Amino acid sequence: MNYDRIGLSSVSEIKIKVNGRFYEVRTRPYDTLSRVLRDELGLTGTKRGCDYGGCGSCTISLDGLPVYSCMYPAQYAEGKEILTIEGLSGQGSGKEALSVLQKSFLENGGLQCGYCTTGILVSGKCLLDHNPSPSVVDVQEALAGNICRCTGYGTIIESVIVAAKLLRETKPKQITGQ
Repeated sequence: MNYDRIGLSSVSEIKIKVNGRFYEVRTRPYDTLSRVLRDELGLTGTKRGCDYGGCGSCTISLDGLPVYSCMYPAQYAEGKEILTIEGLSGQGSGKEALSVLQKSFLENGGLQCGYCTTGILVSGKCLLDHNPSPSVVDVQEALAGNICRCTGYGTIIESVIVAAKLLRETKPKQITGQ
């Protein structure tokens, strides 16, 4: 098939913001955000699982919402704020560089093989950014699009709940009216 004739071989350059940094990348109309993140930017923490939006291992945060990057056209990401697992960590090295959520997963057994974990962590972060005191049901609903074949989800849910508690305890208290 002649892709030039139907416009599928055209290449365009887009500007995207990923983990706080700006990039210019060349994309084709059929490129997914997961392909651009992994192959063009080298951000391989975003996993390729099913490639049809069924497993959640490719989940990234797009303007604060969890999105399957394997289904999202890269060209639509221009002007959006993208957060991948690589952007979840802090500065430094080793355990000190981990976010509160990542530390909670490590300390509470919220991961096993780790393949799905990146998508689950990003989904968990999106939840905690919008709901600092989630219930178990809130966590279950937020992670419903993430499939884990190794755990029974109990330790994953516990890890998110513990992280939420730790984040609330370390958040500075606001002083109200005098």
